[in-house]
Amino acid sequence: MSNMLFDGLHNGVGRVLDLRQSQHALTAGNLANADTPGYKAKVIPFDRILEEMVDRAPHLELRRTRGDHTPGLETDPTDPSIQEIEAPPWAADGNSVVAEREAVRLKENSMMYAALSRGLGRRLTMMRFAASDGTR
Repeated sequence: MSNMLFDGLHNGVGRVLDLRQSQHALTAGNLANADTPGYKAKVIPFDRILEEMVDRAPHLELRRTRGDHTPGLETDPTDPSIQEIEAPPWAADGNSVVAEREAVRLKENSMMYAALSRGLGRRLTMMRFAASDGTR
């Protein structure tokens, strides 16, 4: 029944919101461990996931004619691999958390989450309007 009401875009936005929520938790964890020796900052690579999802689209399917060609999407975007950022060589304690970078990531993630939420809300408003025969 949900497939009749909600298309792939709607369901995809919901999955992206879940990923953004996971990134928020990772960033908060990174900031909480900023002083933990040897801690490696964790991040969800959104740019790589998006690139792989675009590559997965049916109209962009590529044929592998040689064994050394790139195989394509290797991860499931609903359960992404979490990357750890290595500490720079000058970090005496081996901690890779940079508070400024995490603050920027937190702000970017919050803005993207809010934008997706607004878009989803507008889409649901249009569905409600259509379901009410154009009356409010």
